[in-house]
Amino acid sequence: MKTLTWKWHWPSHNGLPPLSLIALLLVILLALGSTAALVEVDLVHIFQSTGRLFEFTRQLFAVPNWSYLPTLGTKMLETLEIAFLSTTLALILSLPLGILAARNSSLHPIVYHCSRNLLSVMRALPEVVWALIFVSAVGLGALPGVMALTFVTTGFMAKFFAESIEVVNSKAIEGITATGANWLQVINFAMLPQAFPDLIGTVLYILDHNLRTATIVGLVGAGGIGYELVTSIRLFNYSQLVMIVLTIYLAVTVLDRVSNQLRSRVI
Repeated sequence: MKTLTWKWHWPSHNGLPPLSLIALLLVILLALGSTAALVEVDLVHIFQSTGRLFEFTRQLFAVPNWSYLPTLGTKMLETLEIAFLSTTLALILSLPLGILAARNSSLHPIVYHCSRNLLSVMRALPEVVWALIFVSAVGLGALPGVMALTFVTTGFMAKFFAESIEVVNSKAIEGITATGANWLQVINFAMLPQAFPDLIGTVLYILDHNLRTATIVGLVGAGGIGYELVTSIRLFNYSQLVMIVLTIYLAVTVLDRVSNQLRSRVI
């Protein structure tokens, strides 16, 4: 019996990769190699640092400080509240902005471009920078964290909403328009029902992102578990650090599982 062998060839006249692709890969490799020194990428140094990394990881296997549990619960609850509240406020604000920023649902080209530019401004700076700005404005606490996450999340979520609305099936829009429906009715009955699964997926992804980001804004005094995290690292308090890390991991994992189940049911 003959053994069947399968060979894959490039869709070119000689079966080899095209020269344009090879040239592009070479340019990319040369660019990466030339910029590695600028960002201090040194494989030898990285390899030599693995010992310190393993030593730090080994220190995490410490006996938890159970007396820290009440404080940990309070701070983690505050982090969850920041994440959920900022996501809810951003959802309320981003839905109308997303409609105005979508090319096929915006009221006017000027409104479309102004909305897009506004969303770009809201996404231009990271959450930590906005947290610093709001901390200087309203003081320390969870409020500047909520404000920072709401502001940046609105920009991202509205952009995702706009892109989901722009790719809906135009035939449904034409059918609703043919019945004499107005602008708002077309959006409610033709655009949003088609974009709804993507909107749900976006909201759940943003919620997962905000939960992790809420731990970061605490580094600058914007509430949550972040300040406790960086303090434990600086003081080498591994008995508290291991509890904080495990709590954040469990919160993100549980939220991820719940999000997957909810999204599957919606789809």
